[in-house]
Amino acid sequence: MKKVLTIAGSDSTGGAGIQADLKTFEEYGVFGFSSLTSIVTMDPSAGWSHEVTELPEELLEKQLVSVFAGEGIDALKTGMMGNEKNIHLASKYIQKYAVEKVVVDPVIACKGTAQILQPKSVVGIKEYLLPQAYIATPNLVEAGILSEMGDLLTIDDMKKAAVKIHQLGARHVVVKGGHRLGMNRAVDVFYDGATYDVLESELIQTDFNHGAGCTFAAAITAGLAKGYTVKEAVVLAKAFVGAGIKQGVHINQFVGHIWHGAYNQAENRMGGMIDEEK
Repeated sequence: MKKVLTIAGSDSTGGAGIQADLKTFEEYGVFGFSSLTSIVTMDPSAGWSHEVTELPEELLEKQLVSVFAGEGIDALKTGMMGNEKNIHLASKYIQKYAVEKVVVDPVIACKGTAQILQPKSVVGIKEYLLPQAYIATPNLVEAGILSEMGDLLTIDDMKKAAVKIHQLGARHVVVKGGHRLGMNRAVDVFYDGATYDVLESELIQTDFNHGAGCTFAAAITAGLAKGYTVKEAVVLAKAFVGAGIKQGVHINQFVGHIWHGAYNQAENRMGGMIDEEK
């Protein structure tokens, strides 16, 4: 069985971050490891208010030592890293253990907030993680920041940003358009350093899409571990997330999550087991 690692933050509501990654890994049939960089909580008395609590690099390193004590990792992804020290440490372990299939999801802000991570963290992603990325998966906001292009308004903008992020070291780039692009289709741009692929799918009008970005990157990671080409992994991940958004789950009055088991109809997996046992 392939082994995959997520180095990311914990979402206490279960929809994004480490929780989304491990659920996705399970659906793909790979074994998931995790190393926490931060904990994201939401205060119900303040509406859509997130708080990010960073974990110290010493604790992250203990986790990474535990993960890499085994027989090796086939692929890994990075998500919300918390701070520049954690970014640098993750980069050191990627290099030390020569992990090739590295998916960098450059999480720069929590959904629903304008809280940008420390500027040094953005610098750290560009300096340490992108040069090691087999593929980077920024959304429109993140791609605009990393490329220094600002707001990306068109597919052509997305292509230009992908080139600039590729020049920072990422071997492949997929810029996610989503609803922010203002089109009637969900459009992503995939760039392999030579050619572009504009990937389109149904745009699902729903607010139950929390965790979509993390899940997309995790699905690509699992696909790469299982031997799919980068484009194959991206296309399957897009379908996997689309199914999850269609069957989004209402969590509370503020948020709804994608259903990670939708693509494989996981809700039916244990049906009838009790009767069979009888």
